[in-house]
Amino acid sequence: MATPVGNGAPGAVVPVRPSGPPSAVPAGPGAPASRPGATPARRPSAGPGPAPRGLSGLRARLVNATRTAPGRLRLAGAVLAVLTVAFGALTAWQLETKAEAANRVVRHSQPLSKDAADIHRLLARADTTAATGFLLAGAETKAVRGDYEGDLAAATDLITRAAAQTTVDSPAYQKLTELNRQLPLYAGLVETARANNRLGLPLGGAYLRYASEQMQGTLLPRAAELTAIENSELDKDYAAAKSSPWAAYGLGVLTLGALVWVQLTLFRRTNRVFNPGLLGATAAVLAGALWLAVTGLSTNAALQQSWKQGAEPLRALNTARVQVLSARLAENLNLVARGSTSAYADQWDTITRQLAGGEPANVPMEQHSGSLRQALDLAPADARQQIGEADRQYETWRTRHDAAHVLETQQADYQGALQATVTADPAAEANTADGAFKATDQALDQAATAEQDHFKRSAKDTEGDLRLAALAAALLGVVAAAAALRGLGRRLAEYR
Repeated sequence: MATPVGNGAPGAVVPVRPSGPPSAVPAGPGAPASRPGATPARRPSAGPGPAPRGLSGLRARLVNATRTAPGRLRLAGAVLAVLTVAFGALTAWQLETKAEAANRVVRHSQPLSKDAADIHRLLARADTTAATGFLLAGAETKAVRGDYEGDLAAATDLITRAAAQTTVDSPAYQKLTELNRQLPLYAGLVETARANNRLGLPLGGAYLRYASEQMQGTLLPRAAELTAIENSELDKDYAAAKSSPWAAYGLGVLTLGALVWVQLTLFRRTNRVFNPGLLGATAAVLAGALWLAVTGLSTNAALQQSWKQGAEPLRALNTARVQVLSARLAENLNLVARGSTSAYADQWDTITRQLAGGEPANVPMEQHSGSLRQALDLAPADARQQIGEADRQYETWRTRHDAAHVLETQQADYQGALQATVTADPAAEANTADGAFKATDQALDQAATAEQDHFKRSAKDTEGDLRLAALAAALLGVVAAAAALRGLGRRLAEYR
């Protein structure tokens, strides 16, 4: 349709332009290019790009979450929950580890250490008693024979019991196996010596010396090695039981710091002094940390006392007891040898010097192995009286030994020396070297019983205390996490 315009020529028409921007008009083939200044056509958007992945994506989400107050509260709740639960779990684990080590000290390593020392002592006493019975010959009493057989039987039982509690691939098991194999051979040699001696054959003395050489050269060294192995295991268990849970302490401080920081931040932004949930979480973590510290210190003190008044003095005392028995064996074998060798007299001198603590001056006191002086210095108060009595009896024994030695070497009175050393008459025994030796050994046995009791009393409750603290720490960690989430949840509710 055309509309006449102005003064144009008659019949001229002007086309009407469609409304809208020129760019909206579709361009056909051969259409002219857009005019300068025209607005270009809009293209559809490609949509949001792919979400970032990996650590960068996690970092981006955390940044987005902390842009708002509710997001920051949620993040704080998650961090506090993780820290409190981790503190409870780590504390429980470390305390349980200490409890397990304390259990090994009380029920495994210390009893095995004591059994090993008893095996060593029983073997040495059996050898000593066999020599005493040989010297008495036909006058050997049932008591002497019973003591010898009882010591061998007790040593065999302890070897069997220790082997049942020891792994097959351990060095201790190898020593126990060798002891179990060699002990019947020794007993057979002693029986042969005893039979020949009753027949009056000089070959009996040779068999007894050979049996004693096997005892001193094979059985006693293996028993000493077994004792050293078990003592080393006991030392390791003591170290583990007394170790400090530094990781739990550190995480506890970090958790308390995070709780305090969150509460201060909330106070500055809301002017609210207290948040019951966060206060409860702080109290739970603080209670767990204090329980950890108190239990750790108390159990360490108890274990230290069990070591100082039980395990350590008992170790020194057991060594001294074996030395006393070895001295008695050297004294008896010297009489069995009838002066044919000075080896046993020299052995007596060496051992008695060690018992008196007579090592060279440059040797530290703690290395005076087997001395009665060391056993006395380490003993608790109630065991010192017995060790002091043992030391007095030991001096009496040495005096009587010296008198018998003079009879044998200077007066050629072998029978007099023999009667001054051993006797089958119970009434006369108190005046012999044998009587003083038995009094010495009995006093040392009483001291050992007192020290073992000290160990049991001091260490028996440590495992239970540690396990209770471990359970409490785990529960307090969960309570703290729940309290922290509840406290921050109340703040979050204000934004809804």
